[in-house]
Amino acid sequence: MALTGVRVIELAGLAPAPFCGMILADFGASVIRVDRTKAAMAIDTQGRGKRSLAINLKSAAGVSLLKKLCLQSDVVLEPYRKGVMEKLGLGPQELLRENPRLIYARLTGYGQHGPLALAAGHDINYLAISGLLSRLGRSTEKPYAPLNLVADFAGGGLSCALGIVLALLERTKSGKGQIVDASMVEGAAYVGSFVWKSNRIGMWTNPRGQNMLDSGAPFYDTYRTADGKYLAVGAIEPQFYKELLKGLELDSAELPHQMSFNDWPEVRHVFTERFASKTQAEWTRIFEGTDACVSPVLSFEEVGSHPHNQQRGSFIKDHSGEESPRPAPLLDRTPAEPCLQADPLIGEHTVEVLEEFGFTAEEIEQLQTAGIVESQAAKSKL
Repeated sequence: MALTGVRVIELAGLAPAPFCGMILADFGASVIRVDRTKAAMAIDTQGRGKRSLAINLKSAAGVSLLKKLCLQSDVVLEPYRKGVMEKLGLGPQELLRENPRLIYARLTGYGQHGPLALAAGHDINYLAISGLLSRLGRSTEKPYAPLNLVADFAGGGLSCALGIVLALLERTKSGKGQIVDASMVEGAAYVGSFVWKSNRIGMWTNPRGQNMLDSGAPFYDTYRTADGKYLAVGAIEPQFYKELLKGLELDSAELPHQMSFNDWPEVRHVFTERFASKTQAEWTRIFEGTDACVSPVLSFEEVGSHPHNQQRGSFIKDHSGEESPRPAPLLDRTPAEPCLQADPLIGEHTVEVLEEFGFTAEEIEQLQTAGIVESQAAKSKL
């Protein structure tokens, strides 16, 4: 796999950093998740392919142990607020001084400097500060965040993974590591670059929810069908819009021009009534094989059995039958090989990892006895 041989220390955290770690693990990196001891359960639902080492970071010996692991690794991924790692003596300056090849990735909401660097926040807050939230929502409604996908995952975990891979690539030329400062505010804004860049061509001159791509246009929206399901319509180009009208059995001569903004509410009403006259399956058959850009809105339970997704193997099932997306993108020579075993228990691989880092059986036993580390290896086999 593409990242085989890359050793990553991931400090356990919430959604964005675990997603970043899972991406790296999916593509071959050895990702060691450092969990806290005495934790009831793992909060990482994206632990696929990772191993867990539980360390008591409230003890000086635990901090010293973590430092040893970091100094023998390629990447450190930390999700804490600015200053937390520095207080432990494990900040990037300290570690890079002893391991100049280290990639130190810091994934936070607001970044490592600025007035908000120490502020608490979540996806919706980062999205608000990025400017994107002001553009999301229908014209008659307040702004809304699309789940917590844009800042946490696209602007956070994914962009941080990109930063890590870029730093690893640059290291092959310079031999030096560096600090990756991944801000979810800036990552979200960067994901939205198209919105900023397309302002100059008039794509977003109308208020929120009244532009072509934000639910303003009747040919770029979702519609309820007779069976209470939905269809997604994206017939933007004239030739695709023509196919849409053909499938709906509507005469373009009896409708306003496609780009007549003032008439969009009237056309939406026509489309709404027409789509409500048949079931999702009936409409899907009608538009199948056309370029009308009409797609069924599939549930999580349906996506795996859709013919296209099924043929490409776009969704995978783990050992328990739980379905999730296959890693993307596809690489033809070194594709990802996602682990299908259960996510790690806290401390499940403590002994295994320490042995890998050169600790003797006696040293590991001493660490366990002193409460510096915890192991659940035996429980994981039950």
